[in-house]
This record gives sequence, C-alpha cells and structure tokens, in this order.
Amino acid sequence: MMNRRHFLAAALAPSQSREIPAGLRTPFKVNRLVVAASGKPGAFDEKAVDCPFVFHHAGRFHMTFVAFDGTGYQTGLASSANLLDWKPEGLILGRDPKSELFRYNVALNWIVRENDIRAKGELKKFNGRFLGVYHAYPNAGYEQGPAVIGLCWSTDLRKWQLDPPILRAEDGAEWERGGLYKPCLVHENDTFYLFYNAKTAEKSWHEQTGVATSRDLKTWTRFPGSPLLRNGPAGSPDEKFASDPCVLKYGKQWAMFYFGLDRKGVARDLLAIGPDLLHFEKCDGVSIDVGAPGAIDERYAHKPSIVTHRGVLYHFYCAVAKDNTRGISVALSRGIPQ
Repeated sequence: MMNRRHFLAAALAPSQSREIPAGLRTPFKVNRLVVAASGKPGAFDEKAVDCPFVFHHAGRFHMTFVAFDGTGYQTGLASSANLLDWKPEGLILGRDPKSELFRYNVALNWIVRENDIRAKGELKKFNGRFLGVYHAYPNAGYEQGPAVIGLCWSTDLRKWQLDPPILRAEDGAEWERGGLYKPCLVHENDTFYLFYNAKTAEKSWHEQTGVATSRDLKTWTRFPGSPLLRNGPAGSPDEKFASDPCVLKYGKQWAMFYFGLDRKGVARDLLAIGPDLLHFEKCDGVSIDVGAPGAIDERYAHKPSIVTHRGVLYHFYCAVAKDNTRGISVALSRGIPQ
C-alpha cells in the first residue's frame, strides 16, 4: 500500500491520463425507465424513484430504490428475472412518525454483497442476517437538513431493524459538516469500509466522497485522507459534486463509480480506479453521459449501481428528464438482449 507521504506527493503531482477500462464501459442505453414512479395518489412512490441498488438473491435479481411521495424518502423493492423487466414488490422500509430520526425519511442505500464487479451481486450474511446501511434526513421535503448514516439488519429483506446512527455530520471534518448522503458498505479482509458523500455547510455547497472503517461495526474511524474523491478543477464534470459512491473489485484493483455535477448543473456518472480501498485516481471521460434533448436522461444520468449477468455489465442509474421526471434506467456493456 502506498504510504501517506508518497500518496500526497502523487496527489499533488500532475495526473497522467487514465482512460475508462474497456471492461467497465457500458455504452448501450435501453433509453427507457425500467423502474418508474407509480403516480398513484398517496403511494410511497407517487412522485419519483431514485438511488438504485441492484443485487441477486434467491434466484432473482432485486433492486432497492428510494421513493419520494412529496413528504420525504422511503425505500421500495422491485424484482426481475432478466434485469430489464421489473416487478414492483412494494414498500420495505417506511417512515416512522414516532421517531425523531425517521419521521419523514429513511433511505436504504446498500446491502453488503459480494465485491467482484463481474458477479451477480449475491448478498452476504453476518450472524445469520443481511446487513444494510441507511441515511435519513431530519426534515420533510427533498433532502432537507443534515442527514445521518446508520446500519440496519434483516432476515428476509422485507422487514428491517434500524440501529442508531454511526456517522453524523457534526462529528466530521469541514467537508462534511453540511450533511451526509448515500452510503456504500464494503466488507474486505475483516474490515468494513463505509464510503459516503457529504456536503459543505455553505448555501452553495460542494459534495465530495470519503470513507470510514470499522472491524466490529461499533467503532468507526474516519479516514484522515478523506475526501478520497475531491472536486475537480474549474470546467470539470465533478467541479461541484463528486458523489454517490458504488465501490466494487475489478481484478486486482478497485473501481469507484460515482457521479459528478458540473458548474452548469449537469450530472453524469464517472469512474475512479485504485490499487486499494483508500486511494483512487479519476478516469478521464464519462461513464454514463446525459442524453439528447427529449431523452429520459436529458438533465441527469447519475447515481450508479453495477451488476454482471451472463458476461454483460449492467450499469443502473437515475435518469432525470428536462421536466424533472425521475426514474431508474440502465446501460449495458453489449447490445440489448432480445
């Protein structure tokens, strides 16, 4: 592992060009929403669906997603046999009006899965239970207030026990004082790596991505080298945000898919590669770009989730149209299966 002195020297040196590896490119968009808002008055997913997390369990693919009903976020589930046609399974983690933390929002963003990017994403168990990670905003509305991050547990993926928060914005460094966002939890060599993006406290904030680690899921240590992914220079695709990490093993390296927001307010999925889970270098180019005028992802193409099926890489993302219609779409490494 590169020591801190050498890593900082490399970080300050002019970076060399690094192309997105051919094996991680997904240029074939399906150009439709595979999971969309229901539009049903009063439903938990009435207004929008967001933040896909795709995995394989019990012979089928599943997707957790965050749904917005006009009040706040809750978490739904869908299932699929082929990753292109999805069946809604309903609400699996809803708000609790009696809870100060969860009375408006609760978003399950990740369940610990096998790490290899070339896998289907089978889930791991710890002491007989699935281990997830959530974030929750304290106020009603769209991402209102400084969110917290915590762990949650389930035996059936339908009912979840929520632990108290393990990370709070006020305990972190300046780059995360404005609030925490989407977590990604990786288990490797007896250590848990909790990746997350966070924002600064000013009104026109920036978002960057860092990590905290634990061996026992109780004591968490923020990595002093965070943020691992910092905002890029003026004019770069992640000048404002470097957010929503999806971290998976790629051969002997690690791949961090994330999204960037540029100064014009356009969000795209990007990629960084590293030799370990604490050091990443951004790739040049865009992993998933926004679509043409009128496309389902004309405004945003962001918030990645990656699985592989029959040798094809599926890159799920949140697609946002010009009229702000927000749903889940996918791009593939090869042409769309017939």
